Amino acid sequence: MFETLGFEETGPRAVSVYFAILLGLGFGGLAQLTRFCFRRALVGEDRRQASGIWALALAVSVLGTQAAVAQGWISFDDHRLWAAELPIVAIVLGGVMFGLGMVLTRGCISRLTVLSGTGNLRALLCLVVFAITAHATLKGVLAPLRTGLGGVTLQLGDYASLASLPGGALLWSALIALPTLWLALRSQNSSLALLGGAMIGALVPLAWVTTGFLLYDEFDPIPMESLSFTAPMSEALLYTVAASAVPASFGPGLVGGVLIGALLVALLRGDFTWQSFDSPHQTLRYLLGAVLMGFGGVLAGGCTLGAGLAGISTLGLAAPMALGAIALGGVTSHHLLQKAQRADDSSEAASSPAAPQATPGPQQAA
Repeated sequence: MFETLGFEETGPRAVSVYFAILLGLGFGGLAQLTRFCFRRALVGEDRRQASGIWALALAVSVLGTQAAVAQGWISFDDHRLWAAELPIVAIVLGGVMFGLGMVLTRGCISRLTVLSGTGNLRALLCLVVFAITAHATLKGVLAPLRTGLGGVTLQLGDYASLASLPGGALLWSALIALPTLWLALRSQNSSLALLGGAMIGALVPLAWVTTGFLLYDEFDPIPMESLSFTAPMSEALLYTVAASAVPASFGPGLVGGVLIGALLVALLRGDFTWQSFDSPHQTLRYLLGAVLMGFGGVLAGGCTLGAGLAGISTLGLAAPMALGAIALGGVTSHHLLQKAQRADDSSEAASSPAAPQATPGPQQAA
């Protein structure tokens, strides 16, 4: 398809970088406007509204992606999320670790990327630590541990996707989309907020079709990619420190686009403000969360977008398992942290001196 687009001096790889920047600009701006975040949808104070936006994005991403598959534009037959050998231990353990880290840093990695563009230095430091940890897990000192955990697999054979189960892609797409649409409509969000969620969801099939169909060139093939932050953050780190030796790719373009998109919206809305850590304890908490997300995201096969929003749109069985593990880790850790906080508050109240009793006056004494 690529040869028909009229690019004579630019290859599909270079065009994919420009497209990734535009995709990132769209996601960064929309995510900042809607406060799009999976953690908020799980345990946030406004989780009803947040879950509605996230659910609508999921419904649109699944319907749009599967419509593209039905048209024959793209196929996930060789995609890693359709692997016949499911690394079940790595997915479950990695997902739980990612969920725990997401709660410790008060945002998944996609949300932290958006917040970095608004002046949040806590989020920016977490991005750096996340990228280093993810790269070390993919290709560095943590790679042997990753391969060891990934070696424990479940044989799925011809049933690596929901599309291969009875009912096929149409039935399973409907079973995902209808409940999420119902949740979105009952979320009490404004029409503009729901529109923003739908537009975020539409970015997923747009990316699949662009990289897997429009930019397809059999002489210079590129990976079919969509919204994701685990591998792209690792690629962005490598490109940042070795740009003269490593060519630009989809990942760095996406990350850069998200940062710029969130920055532009924050400046236009007056939301840009510098924020940093309040204490060493908070710093340690965020750093630990970033490490857990970096390692866990690679094990699970992606973040809440790569293995969640975009991953589930493929109907691969690995994606819902990863997102379920992330949700389990996030909800469990949130309740444990709340319980520990209540225990600390009770301990402090018990150890503090009692307030002095007021001396009764003459009338009281009488």
